Amino acid sequence: MSFQQGLSGLDAASSALDVIGNNVANSSTVGFKGATAHFADLYAASLGLVGASQIGIGVTVSAIQQQFTQGNLTTTNNPLDLAINGGGFFRMSQGGAIGYTRNGQFHIDNQGYIINDQTLRLTGYPVTASGQISPSNPVELQLTASQIPPRATSDPLSGDIAAVINLDSRDTVPALSPFNPANPETYNFSTALTVFDTLGVVHNLSTFYVLNAPSAPAGGEWTLYATLDGADPLTPGPVGNLAFDTSGALNPASALQTLPSWTLSSGAVSPWSPGTMDFTGTTQYGSESNVDSLTQGGFASGSLVSVGVGIDGVVQGRYSNGQTRNMGQVVLATFTDPNGLLNLGNNQWRSTSLSGPELIGTPASGSRGVVQSAAVEDSNVDLTNELVAMITAQRNYQANAQTIKTQDQIMQTLVNLR
Repeated sequence: MSFQQGLSGLDAASSALDVIGNNVANSSTVGFKGATAHFADLYAASLGLVGASQIGIGVTVSAIQQQFTQGNLTTTNNPLDLAINGGGFFRMSQGGAIGYTRNGQFHIDNQGYIINDQTLRLTGYPVTASGQISPSNPVELQLTASQIPPRATSDPLSGDIAAVINLDSRDTVPALSPFNPANPETYNFSTALTVFDTLGVVHNLSTFYVLNAPSAPAGGEWTLYATLDGADPLTPGPVGNLAFDTSGALNPASALQTLPSWTLSSGAVSPWSPGTMDFTGTTQYGSESNVDSLTQGGFASGSLVSVGVGIDGVVQGRYSNGQTRNMGQVVLATFTDPNGLLNLGNNQWRSTSLSGPELIGTPASGSRGVVQSAAVEDSNVDLTNELVAMITAQRNYQANAQTIKTQDQIMQTLVNLR
């Protein structure tokens, strides 16, 4: 029996060294998960022996278990390098075959797909035409480098022009009238704002504020005028009035002012109006007239400049017009038993009946970790531990070899009996 015991010990120690050697070899492999060899003792099957008198016949490798512990994160210069900080796997597709990986070294191919070094495509949730994430069946994420279309200031998606200003209650009625945008003595205050027509062409919208005569309502009233690129609207005259109470607060009934229309020569929709101007928050206090906030939601067309990924896995494109747009969302897959996954090599796993089905979700949901852009997850192999384990396995191998040598000497003694 001793030969069999020693031989099984040699095999087990050799397997342990193989596992340790594989760990050491992959100590610099991104996303690699180290493994450990598990051992079990062997006993001969017998119905006649009492358990206390059984002698083992050796050892066997019962399992090789991977350790799905977190590896350190290392930053890179590639925004599409992704690291998972926590649980989960990237979900990859190759011709419809689904695999899983922790290696997030991704780049874009000539068709715009996000791929790894083995040309497997990263999957995630698609987006609608307006850039909204559409949680559905994951698809292969494909980025487009086409320009985003312009959005006119008048577009409902742009919202109203928002203006928060203070008009000086100490001002007096202008000395000259009627209003003339070219003559500052005919108005008290003016502002300017860039707006965009339906082709994304830039226009300068100027608004002018004229304090009404002392016969105006208590608190004060200002008349609003507007020009576009210095031109009067199709219907000349005031846009409307801004009325204030004696505390300097704007009357809500006058907060929304509908801007007039102008004839455009840019080829865009004409006549065209920038829409509604919302003065909510505007005041009339005894301090110098000034602009606190003046915003609008239109923009020109833009070209893709860069791509970034948030901790929630949302892939965003950044464009030359200062806009950002969602281009997809990376999903992560988790499993009831990750050790039941089938290791395919190249940092890839495949689900099996032992691992259970994939559980798909967005990063930071459930037990899934967050995604860090411009970073990769290092191998979780601890070289110090592996080298110590290597010494231990080497001693085990030597000890088992010694039992075989000793048994051989005993057998030689029996053979030499006369």
